Formats: sequence, C-alpha cells, structure tokens
Amino acid sequence: MKVVLFGATGMVGQGVLRECLLDPDVVSVLAVVRNASLPQHDKLREITQQDVSDLAAIEDGFSGCDACFFCIGVSSVGMKEETYRRVTYDVTVSVAKTLAKLNPTMTFIYLSGAGTDSTERGRSMWARVKAERKTRYCSCRSRLFSCFALRTFSRFMEFAQRPDGMGRLTL
Repeated sequence: MKVVLFGATGMVGQGVLRECLLDPDVVSVLAVVRNASLPQHDKLREITQQDVSDLAAIEDGFSGCDACFFCIGVSSVGMKEETYRRVTYDVTVSVAKTLAKLNPTMTFIYLSGAGTDSTERGRSMWARVKAERKTRYCSCRSRLFSCFALRTFSRFMEFAQRPDGMGRLTL
C-alpha cells in the first residue's frame, strides 16, 4: 500500500507515520510537510509544500497512492472562526477533492476529535466547524473513493500511556 500523510510532524501525525513505517503492508509513505524535518527511512519521502490548500504544483506525486491520512489540525483557542474554518474545513475539503480527482479508488482518512457536534448547530465553534467538515467531506465520497473520520484522542492516549512506550495502534 502507498500512503500519503499530511501533518506528519504533529502529535497524531507522528503516531500515524510511525505505524505506517512499521507496517509491512505499507510500501511507501509520502509525507507532505511545510519544512523537511522527518527522520530518514527507506519507505519515507517528503514533499515540502507551504500551502496545502493548493496542491497543483505537487499533484504528480500523488498518483498511484492507495490511502491518505489527513492529520493536520490546530487548536481553536484564541482563533477567530473564519481562520479556524480555513485551516480545519477549507483545507481538508480541498485536499480530499484533489485526491479524489487524482485517485478515485483512494481511501481518505481524516483525524477528528472527541466532542465534534454532528448537528452543526452547537455552541462550541470548533465542534460546529468540524461537524461541517465531516458533512462536506463525506460528500466527496463516490462509488470508489472512500472517506472516513476517526476520533482518535482516547486511542492515542491509551497507546501513549503504555509503560514500555511501545505498541501497535490499529487504525
């Protein structure tokens, strides 16, 4: 399996990268990063891209990929809704649409958070925006292009709190 990973330097993305590199079924990982900084590995290739809302310059690198883990996220603390929406909603949907066009059989997985408001009418701004993202993002689905949203915090905490610091996380 060939994997594309967005957000490989963040808390969740680091865990996803580690698991992909350990998994024998994953033959390659293409990490889209703002600054080249990841460890060297035979399976890993980095593409530096400052603005992931516009992937036109690097689209060729995505051909033949089977799956995408979209782990880009920011805290909403101190952010205006417009800025948070651009990072959390607009970028996710833009990347999903681009990858669906390039790889119609790809599986696209974005990592969400606990507490997301599925009604899109809650009092919490971040939960509303994430709910809208899930609704819109799922509209990218086709007969072949699969989309999934995972709420990972508790699973990652369970993984991170093992005494030996090791373990396999099933995604």
